[in-house]
Amino acid sequence: MSDVTSRRDELVSALRDKARELLPESAIERTNVEAVAAGLRQLAADTALWSEAEFPPPEGDEKQARYLIAQDEGQTYALYLNVMKPGKKIPPHNHTTWACVAAVDGVELNTLYRRIDGGSGAGHAELEPVREVAIAPGIAIGMMPEDIHSVFIPGDSVIRHLHFYGRALETLSQRLMFNMEDKTCRVMDVGVRTRVAR
Repeated sequence: MSDVTSRRDELVSALRDKARELLPESAIERTNVEAVAAGLRQLAADTALWSEAEFPPPEGDEKQARYLIAQDEGQTYALYLNVMKPGKKIPPHNHTTWACVAAVDGVELNTLYRRIDGGSGAGHAELEPVREVAIAPGIAIGMMPEDIHSVFIPGDSVIRHLHFYGRALETLSQRLMFNMEDKTCRVMDVGVRTRVAR
């Protein structure tokens, strides 16, 4: 095992230990999600851990490569590295679990929304933008299960961002994706296939 791999494993394990302590599945509070996001920001700042050699960018017309870094046996406390090309868009969606995002390299433009139609499930849905966050190196955000955000990758460079969830994306069968033009929402699929590092 290389020094980089060993250091990454140690730091990832420490962050996940902190998340288990602050965010037990039975009690999720925004201040604790934000504390975990701050820890994720520190992990993302160690850029040598997330090299292109180990985590190549997507090829051809693909816009996103998602790598699973670690998760518990029950597919909880799941950490991913997202490598995305400029122009990648992810429509507004929720997660149904807490989520944290931090930048290793490049900018991920997040718009956060509030649902204003009074509903909570699929069907008719109306959103209004609340704020925009440019997640660049040194910036991280934490989101509650019901929070809604969209993603856009601006610029002309591939980005690398860490995404950390209370439950693995592959288990999130009730996430909602919103269509602001049609004022509707539907259950969201898992998206791109998750990869493993080389």
